[in-house]
This record gives sequence, structure tokens and C-alpha cells, in this order.
Amino acid sequence: MGQLAQLVSGTLEGNENMPVKGVSAFDAANPEEITFANSPGYLDRIDETEACAVIVPRTAPQSGNKVLIRVNDPYLALAKISDFFYGGRRVPPGIHPNTTIGPNFVWGENVSIFSGVVIGRNVTLGDNVILHAGVVVGDGVRIGEDTVVHPNVSILENCRIGERVIIHAGSVIGSDGFGFAREQGRYRKIPQIGIVRIDDDVEIGACNAIDRATFGQTWIKRGVKTDNLVHVAHNVVVGENTVLVAQVGIAGSVTIGDQCILAGQAGVGQHLHLGNGVTVGPQAGVTKSVPDGEVVSGTPSIPHRLWLRVSGIISKLPEMKKQLRELERKMDRLEKSQVPSKNE
Repeated sequence: MGQLAQLVSGTLEGNENMPVKGVSAFDAANPEEITFANSPGYLDRIDETEACAVIVPRTAPQSGNKVLIRVNDPYLALAKISDFFYGGRRVPPGIHPNTTIGPNFVWGENVSIFSGVVIGRNVTLGDNVILHAGVVVGDGVRIGEDTVVHPNVSILENCRIGERVIIHAGSVIGSDGFGFAREQGRYRKIPQIGIVRIDDDVEIGACNAIDRATFGQTWIKRGVKTDNLVHVAHNVVVGENTVLVAQVGIAGSVTIGDQCILAGQAGVGQHLHLGNGVTVGPQAGVTKSVPDGEVVSGTPSIPHRLWLRVSGIISKLPEMKKQLRELERKMDRLEKSQVPSKNE
């Protein structure tokens, strides 16, 4: 227990020698597991959990019978302790015999390649790379050390994947950008000859589609995290430590700054720029560039505080329309009453 408290820079209250064998949810933990409580609903019930210890904020009340680890951020502490128990490599190294490998394949130490993987020509894998079943790696792809690619991911020709990247099942990296020129009522395809570059410490959710650039690169910078079902179009640049939540769609040639958050189902129109620290609310449609630090919501997106006022008015519009019509009728009657007669 003392080791865990030290790991998260926490203050331990209780038996530092109590053994801990794992982490679990508040209501599911057993006496050999640690859990966490952050919200008032759980903090008021600390003594009810079966867990041997609870990670809590520094301001949490004392417990009568639980070991507590007080930290600045319980959720971050949970991540570190969970990684301590469950993180790290858990698959044996080796290349499955049912792997198709092209010429000039270069791989590092402790690589794990599962059944059904297809590797093209001139592919390079760093140390400790894991390719799960059904992964396709196109010609000329380079993948950095400690990267994990989950089942049925396709990384297409010449894309660059950094170190400690995680790509979840079903994602496609390097699909063609959506580029067509109209010719006599029909569409002519514009060859997409760029690449996708994904920097270190990025995590890509399941069923993402990240399109290759028309020219140059589509660039996902260091530390970006994407949820499931995210689409990033050609020549987009996503800044460091930005978060893209489920079903976000980003049109071509958009530039997104560092430390941004795009909430679920948000959409960004093409050729726009989002500054550093921008937050885009859920289902928002961004139709113009957004400066640093701005929070926007709605479609078309507007500053969030203004959107709150607008959304509060929407439900009142039918009654306001009724009142406006009544005022128009009154004004019409008043104007008619003031029209002079022919005898005047």
C-alpha cells in the first residue's frame, strides 16, 4: 500500500503494509482490491465499499474503517495504479507462421505478429511492436517502438507511425482523401499521393478513418487521443494532446491547435483553423475559424455563453410568435382607428 501511495504522490492514511492485488469499481471491489471515489455520491459511501483502500481527493472526509490514499486528482491516480497492475506487455514475442511478409522487411527485438497479418514491401517495425490478427501493413510503412496495433487495422502505403502508439480494432490509416474534380457532370478522381504521419504517444480509437494527404501529410501530433468512429480528412493537422471524442468529423485541410477538445459528433468545415485550447461542444458545426481558448457550441457554432442564451430562447419561440401576432393585430386596429374619415 505504501508503494502505491508513493507511486501517485499521495498521502496514506492507514496500514501501509496492507496487501493489494488489483483495482476494481467501487461497488464491485473485493477486500484485496483498491478503488477510487471522486464524486459526492461515492465519497458519502466510502465505508460501504468492500475494497481494502480508496483513492480520494485531499479534501475528502475521514473514514472510520478504510485505508485512504489522498491525492490531488483521483482519476489520474487511478490511471497510474491501474497501469501498475495491468499495464505492460502481455503477449509473447514471435512471428506467426501464417503471416504474409513482403521483401526487405526489417523488424526489431521482441516483435509479436499474430496470425493473418499481411506485411508489404520495405516495411520497418521497431522493438516491441505488436501486430494483432488480421492487421494489414502496406508497402513502405514504418512503425516505431512499443506500438500496439489491434485486430483488423489497415495501415496503408508509406504511412509513418511513431513510438508507443495504440491503434484500436478496425481503424484505417491512410485511406484515400476525398478528392474529386467535376468534369462534364461526372467526377474525376484526384490521386492522393501523400501520407499519414502519427507521432509518439497517440491513441487511435476503434473504426477511425484517417485519410492520407493529397500532397504532403495528414499529421496527428504527439499525445492526441481519439475516440471510436472519428474521421480525419486529407491534409488535416491535429495539434499535440488534443482530444477527438466519438463521431467527430474533420473536413480537409483543417488545422487544429494544441490541447483542444472536440466533443461527440462535432464537425469542422474545410480549410478552417482552430487555435490552441479551443473547446467545441457536442454536435456543434464549426463553419468559421476559432481563436485560441474559445469555447463554441451549436450549429453554426457560436461562443458557448451566447449559445446557452439562444438555446434558452428556442423553446419560447412559439409563445413569442403568438404574442408578436397579437401585437401586430393591435397595431393594425390602432392604425385603422386613426385614419381620418372622408367627412373630416
